[in-house]
Amino acid sequence: MTMKLTDLPKDLRAFAGQVQEALAELRQHKLRTFLTLLGMIFGVGAVIAMLNIGKGAENEALRMIETMGLHNLIVESRDIEEEELYEQRKKSTGLSIQDGEAAIETLHFIEAFSVRRRIETYSVYSDFGTSDAAAQGVSPEFFRLSEFHLAGGRLLDVSDENASSQVAVLGASVARQLFGEREALGQLIKINRLWFRVVGVLESPFFDGKDFQGVKLGGEQRQVFIPFSTALHRFPAEKLASEVSELRFRLADEVDASEAALAVDHLLKRRHNGVDDYALVVPAALMAQKMETQAIFNIVMSCVAGISLLVGGIGIMNIMLATVLERTREIGLLRAIGATRKDIRNQYMVESFTVAILGGMLGILFGVLLSEIIAIYANWAVSWSAGAIFLAFSVCACIGLLFGVYPAVKASQLNPIDALQSD
Repeated sequence: MTMKLTDLPKDLRAFAGQVQEALAELRQHKLRTFLTLLGMIFGVGAVIAMLNIGKGAENEALRMIETMGLHNLIVESRDIEEEELYEQRKKSTGLSIQDGEAAIETLHFIEAFSVRRRIETYSVYSDFGTSDAAAQGVSPEFFRLSEFHLAGGRLLDVSDENASSQVAVLGASVARQLFGEREALGQLIKINRLWFRVVGVLESPFFDGKDFQGVKLGGEQRQVFIPFSTALHRFPAEKLASEVSELRFRLADEVDASEAALAVDHLLKRRHNGVDDYALVVPAALMAQKMETQAIFNIVMSCVAGISLLVGGIGIMNIMLATVLERTREIGLLRAIGATRKDIRNQYMVESFTVAILGGMLGILFGVLLSEIIAIYANWAVSWSAGAIFLAFSVCACIGLLFGVYPAVKASQLNPIDALQSD
């Protein structure tokens, strides 16, 4: 059953009739209408694209920070010139397992810690290929604190650590380089001069090689992980190198990461006799800094998009004022046959609202297209938000109404006799 215009309630029927008249009037001036719509289209599209990009950047940052651990605190051994390092080693032996043990015994808010040791790697190969991967000795807790995920096999465990086993977990890229499409699990690889059996392969991260606030992420897929004890006892260390390249602490959920970092720094300063041979990385602080930067970006882009909408609103006012001048005699005739000022005002308000709605709908399409283009060519993350679309469309509609008020009032206040006598 098809609903007819006459089946609608009186007020809604009157509004529908005014919309039809507005569309008919706009069709008579297609080019002028299109040029007026452009301001609203660009404004709405810019708002939608900006908010989608902002949401995408926020989601990507959250995913990236997961590998570092939002509740983690990372202590890294500094790379120092040999002469300065020699002087520092007179006072401090550098990062060590004992630093981690002291922290977990002294600071109640530290729940666990892991260690990582870089290995000077000059060759990694198998019977099927070679790789430029770097080997890392890690404790079993390293994977749990880093939130890495397996594509197959298992991770290193306590028994591997206790036995100094010659087993390895491969990053995704290393597995492809060494074995191609073959199954890597159970195969043998050679790191420098030692053979290791592959027991696990990590999933490939979505952000390979990206920076997060100056910290390089995604490098694990180009690394080989072996037990820390094996790295410590079977691979010679670089001259004057620290026992540990990285300590990673898991903090309790209720603890403020910045305050925890101060406490850990104070403890390590005491243990290292004030030598600044390590660097603290606080993922939670990096995340807060990223969100602050993103918020500033969103505000700036919102202002730019708002200006576009404002220009679009001015365009609507211009076209409606021009319409009032063109249709002065028509307004006088309508008033002469009984149309009230309210009727005239409502008609022009509906026309400006119709322009805004059309601009908003086309702006949504433009915003979707613009977001896709940016995502493809700029390689930025984009997350779709119904809230962003609703917000942009609502603001557009409100601007259309706001900037249509003056022309509508001006039309309704015309003197019928003067309007009829106008040329």
